[in-house]
Amino acid sequence: MRKLFPLIVAGVLASGPATAANPRGEAELERALAGRVAGEPVRCINLHGSTSSTIIDDTAILYRVGSTIYVNRPRAGAESLDRDDAMVNRLWGSQLCSIDTVRMIDTSTGFYRGSVFLGEFVPYRRVRTRN
Repeated sequence: MRKLFPLIVAGVLASGPATAANPRGEAELERALAGRVAGEPVRCINLHGSTSSTIIDDTAILYRVGSTIYVNRPRAGAESLDRDDAMVNRLWGSQLCSIDTVRMIDTSTGFYRGSVFLGEFVPYRRVRTRN
């Protein structure tokens, strides 16, 4: 089984991100980012300044760091994203990076529900208007 797990992970990663979008998730994401503009994607975010995280079902994870919202669309496993589940991150420092994996745990049963392979983090900042 130990030899089989790396092959399964490699197959999931090679398949790339899912192409079928969740219309409800996309609409919720659009509402959450209203009035914000996307910046250049980054590989890691510092969780020390993170004040919250939000799961958008089957779509993305939003991390609020100060006034910036970082959107992570997983490379694989987005179908495991469920707002009623708990995310378990295993960090080796204060940063969460695109090479990390998040485990999803059902909060009512405590059972493992799936793994999410993170992608890059896209920062969204408020648009400044001039008066």
